[in-house]
Amino acid sequence: VQLQASGGGLVQAGGSLRLSCAASGRTFGRVGMAWFRQAPGKEREFVAGISWGGASASYTDSVKGRFTISRDNTKNTVYLQMNSLKPEDTAVYYCAASRNSGAWYQRANDYNYWGQGTQVTVSS
Repeated sequence: VQLQASGGGLVQAGGSLRLSCAASGRTFGRVGMAWFRQAPGKEREFVAGISWGGASASYTDSVKGRFTISRDNTKNTVYLQMNSLKPEDTAVYYCAASRNSGAWYQRANDYNYWGQGTQVTVSS
């Protein structure tokens, strides 16, 4: 599975962005997907995850109510809709895929495939 993330950019605080992660290769529908982010000088952190069927999703506390993860298995794509963005959301955002049972996980080590990252910058 190869992952290609896109949709990042520069936005003012309070604005919105939608990230996309397109997957190529087979068995996309059986992989759990997630978004992580890494700010300068900080460790990579879990942002949101979604199970292969989309029935289960989870978010880190700081983005709950503002971000929504979704997926379209017919398009092999996972999305992260980000609303009410804050300067502290500034980071490189990575999508990740896990072959392990189709569930999402909070640990980066549980993911087998990673996209190249897309920069999100929120100005105050």
